[in-house]
Amino acid sequence: MERVISSFMGSFLVWAFLVLDLVLKVSGNGEVDALNALKSTLLDPNNVLQSWDATRVNPCTWFHVTCNSDNSVTRVDLGNADLSGQLVSQLGQLSNLQYLELYSNNITGKIPDEIGKLTSLVSLDLYLNKLTGPIPSTLGKLQKLRFLRLNNNALSGGIPMSLTAVSSLQILDLSNNHLTGEIPVNGSFSLFTPISYQNNPGLIPPKNTPSAPRSPPATTSSAELHQTTEFH
Repeated sequence: MERVISSFMGSFLVWAFLVLDLVLKVSGNGEVDALNALKSTLLDPNNVLQSWDATRVNPCTWFHVTCNSDNSVTRVDLGNADLSGQLVSQLGQLSNLQYLELYSNNITGKIPDEIGKLTSLVSLDLYLNKLTGPIPSTLGKLQKLRFLRLNNNALSGGIPMSLTAVSSLQILDLSNNHLTGEIPVNGSFSLFTPISYQNNPGLIPPKNTPSAPRSPPATTSSAELHQTTEFH
């Protein structure tokens, strides 16, 4: 009898572990959850997100998503995709994300504060959308950020002083928004030219003109670093 009970318990434990493993694979991947949350808030008339299947173990086989050797998401390329809707706080779960490319869409709403959790981020391209609200001060935590392009939206409020601490920042474009207040001049902002802020009538320009201006910020994606995704 004990042998039968022992065999039964062994079989039950094996079955339980298999079920648990399946559940974890389906719902336990935070990156799948994050991207699926984004998909659920976006209108996608061209079905560019058709391959984004929430039941996959990881999203590395999805179109417009790139992963590293550890199957962790490093890029989301959804520029010029005719998407509308809003961004989601769950994007902060993409802990190894380096490139977030959502430019030239019709995305509305605010930039989530949780993007400040993406400490591996190199490029944040949200330009040519319909974003409103402030620039999150949490972006000052992105110490690897090199490209920040938020131009041609409807962002309001001041330029966060926290951004001046991002010493890696090379390209900045905040033009064509509704920003107000003083333009920072310290830290990485000391060399940016007025073109980075143009067409923000409420901004107060710095008193001193930069003596060593950088190249004007590009209004396209980081083509020198990656290929632009094409949608058909």
